[in-house]
Amino acid sequence: MQKDKFFKAESNVVHPNETLVKTHCAYCGMQCGMNLRVNVATNKIIGVEPRYDWPVTVGKMCPKGVTAYQQTNHDDRILKPLIRDDASLKGTKEGFREASWNEAYDLIANKFRELQVKYGKDSLSVFSGVSMTNEKCYLTGKFARVALGTRYIDYNGRFCMSSAAGGFLRSFGVDRGSTLPWTDIHETDCLFIAGSNTAECHPTSMFRVWNVQERGGYIIVADPRETPIARRADVHLDLKPGMDLALANGILNLLIQNGYADEEFINNHTNGFEETKELVKEFTPEYTSELTGVAPKKIIRAAEIYGKSPNAVVMFARGIEQQHKGVDNVSGYTNLALVTGKIGRPKSGVATFTGQGNGQGGREHGQKADLLPGYRKITNPEHVAEVCKVWKITPEEMPQPGVSAYEMFELMEQKTIRGLYLLCSNPAVSAPNLNFVRTSMKNLDFMVCSDFYLSESAEFADVILPSVTWSEDEGTVTNLEGRIIKINKAQEPIGESKPDWQIQVELAERLGRGKYFSHLKTAKDIADEFRLASKGGYADYYGATWDKIDKQDGVFWPCKDENDMGTPHMFLDKKFYHADGKAKICALPYRPPAEEPDEKYPLRLTTGRVVYHYLSGNQTRRIQFLRDMCPEPYVEVHPETAKKYNMDREDKVRLYTRRGEAIYKLKITEAIRKDTVFVPYHFGHGQSINLLTIAALDPISRMPEFKVCAAQMEKVEIKKVQ
Repeated sequence: MQKDKFFKAESNVVHPNETLVKTHCAYCGMQCGMNLRVNVATNKIIGVEPRYDWPVTVGKMCPKGVTAYQQTNHDDRILKPLIRDDASLKGTKEGFREASWNEAYDLIANKFRELQVKYGKDSLSVFSGVSMTNEKCYLTGKFARVALGTRYIDYNGRFCMSSAAGGFLRSFGVDRGSTLPWTDIHETDCLFIAGSNTAECHPTSMFRVWNVQERGGYIIVADPRETPIARRADVHLDLKPGMDLALANGILNLLIQNGYADEEFINNHTNGFEETKELVKEFTPEYTSELTGVAPKKIIRAAEIYGKSPNAVVMFARGIEQQHKGVDNVSGYTNLALVTGKIGRPKSGVATFTGQGNGQGGREHGQKADLLPGYRKITNPEHVAEVCKVWKITPEEMPQPGVSAYEMFELMEQKTIRGLYLLCSNPAVSAPNLNFVRTSMKNLDFMVCSDFYLSESAEFADVILPSVTWSEDEGTVTNLEGRIIKINKAQEPIGESKPDWQIQVELAERLGRGKYFSHLKTAKDIADEFRLASKGGYADYYGATWDKIDKQDGVFWPCKDENDMGTPHMFLDKKFYHADGKAKICALPYRPPAEEPDEKYPLRLTTGRVVYHYLSGNQTRRIQFLRDMCPEPYVEVHPETAKKYNMDREDKVRLYTRRGEAIYKLKITEAIRKDTVFVPYHFGHGQSINLLTIAALDPISRMPEFKVCAAQMEKVEIKKVQ
C-alpha cells in the first residue's frame, strides 16, 4: 500500500450487534474507501463510516458517498420481475405486473429466439454501463457475443470516457486514465486542470489539489465557468465552450517558442514533433484569444507557469472530452506533457477525472463495440483467437465489430435492431438528442431492462429484471488511477433481486448456451476467467488476484503474474505502447464546434454535474437529503445576459435548440461567460437537458458533443389566476 503524509492508520469503532464491511463508494471513479455498518441481527446496512486507511482519499467522503448506503434498502427497490401487459403504455410507469423469474426468463428467451430467427442474430443488442464490477462488465461482453451471438453491444462509457480512451491510445498506445498514482498529485509543482469542475465532481481529491498551492505550487484551470476550483486558481482560462483544442495548441506554441521543450525527450521518445511545431505556429496568443475568448495575458501566463514548473500534471474531464473533437482535445493537452518531457516519472504526467465508478475497468474488458477483454481489438485475428480459446468458441463464431451507443439508437429507429437488453444505464436521460433516442426505444419490438429502480429507461421495457445494488454483491472495480480494488458484499440481496452476472448465466442456460457459462458459480469464478482472458493484453489483470488486491489494498494494472506487484507509474522506462516504443505528439488542426451560435440561436449551451447528484440521477434523486439539496435543474445565466433578455431571479426560462426545449428556473451568476448558459444533466423526463443537446459524434471515439451547442432562451410568462 502506498502511504503519504495524509495517511492515517485509524480504525473505526465497532458498536455492539454491528459489523463493519470494508468496501468502496458506489459512485464516481474516486472510489472512496468506506466501511458499511451492518446490523448483525437483521443483516441490513444501517450506516457508513469513512476509511482512514484508504490511501487515495484518507477518510474523505462527499454528500453522495455519505448517503450511498441508503439506496440498498430504499422503498423504491424493484423486488420481483415485472412484465408489461399493455404495449401501448411503453414510455410510462404503467402497465407492469409482477411475475416469477421463470415466467420472465421464458418470455425473454422466446422473444429473443423469435427475433433472431426472423431477422438474424444482429437484430438483438446489448447496452450496458460501467457502474458495474469488472466481472459484470466482462461477462456482459461475453454474454452478448457468445449467448446472443450479436455484434451490437456498447456501453454508457461511450458518453463518458471514450474520448479519453481514444486520445490516450493515439498518444501513448495504451489507455490508462492516469499515468501516476493519486498519492503523487499533491507533491507536484503545477496542476493544469481542463474541463473539470473538480471541487463538485471529485471533491474528495481537493485536499491534494489545495496542498499544491499551500506548498507554493500553481493551479491552472480551463473552464467556461468560474467553478469553485477556478476561483482559487492562479490562472483561470475562461474559454468559450468547445474551444479547448485552440487553447491547447496556443499554449503548446508558447512552450515551444519560449524554450520549454525537452529536446532530448522529444528526440529519443516521441514522434511527430516537427509537424506539430509547424502546425501550432499560427496559434499566437492573439489568434488563440480570438478563437477562445481568453485574454492573451492569461494564455501567456499559463504557458509560463506550466513550462517553468519542474514537475506538472495535466488533468482533465468531460469538459474537454464530450465534444465532437474530444479525442483531439485529449491528445492536444497530452502534447503539453510530451513536448516538455513531464511524463514517465513521479509527480508528473497526465490524468483524467473518471466520472463513473468503474469507468476505467468497464471499458477494458469487452463491453465496447470493437473491444475484447484486456483491451484487445475484435478486428485483430490474433486477439480474437486468444479470447476464443478462453471462451471455448471458434474465431468464426466471434461476431464482427458493432457500432457506438448513439448509432445503435439510429439502428433501432431503422428497425435493424429490434431487441434490446439494457443494464446499468439510463440512456433515456443520459443520451443526447433525447426526443430521437426515446422514440427509438419505443420503436423496439422487445426490450429487457435490468435495474434496481424503475428508471426513465425502464419505462420503455417489456420486462424489468430486479438487479442488486453494489453492496449486495462482490467483485473488483478499477478506480481513476488504474488501481484495481475490491467491492465487498455487506448484505444479502433483498426481495428476489439477483446480481446481473447471475441473471446472465441463467439466461444463457435458457438460450441453450449454458455450457459456456454454467461453470461460473460465483463472482470470483468470473474474476478468475476474465483475468485469464486479459492475460497478455494491454490491460493485463492476470496477476491481480483477489488475495493480492486485499493484501496491497489495490493493484495497479498492468499486473502480469503472481510476482508482479503492479504498475503505479506508467512509462518509467520511457517505453510507450506503440510498436516503436515511442509516444506520438499529434499535429491537430483546429475545428470549431459542430454547431456555432447564429442570429436565431445566439447562446452556447453547456452541461455538467452538481455535487449532490450522479449521472442520470436515477439513484441520487431518490435520496432525501440529496434531493433536498438540489431538487430540480436550473439554467445559469450571466447578469448582463439576463438583463438583456429582461429576466429576473424568480423567472422561469424556456431554453431551446434545434432539437428540443425545456423549462428551467433561472440562476443568475457572474460565474459564467456572457455568451454561455449551463444546465446540470441529472434530471429526467421533461427536465432533461439532453432533450436539447446535439448528437454530433467524434470521428474516433464516437462521443457526442454534449458540451456545446447553439441555444436560445426566453422568459416564461406566468399567467396569474384571476
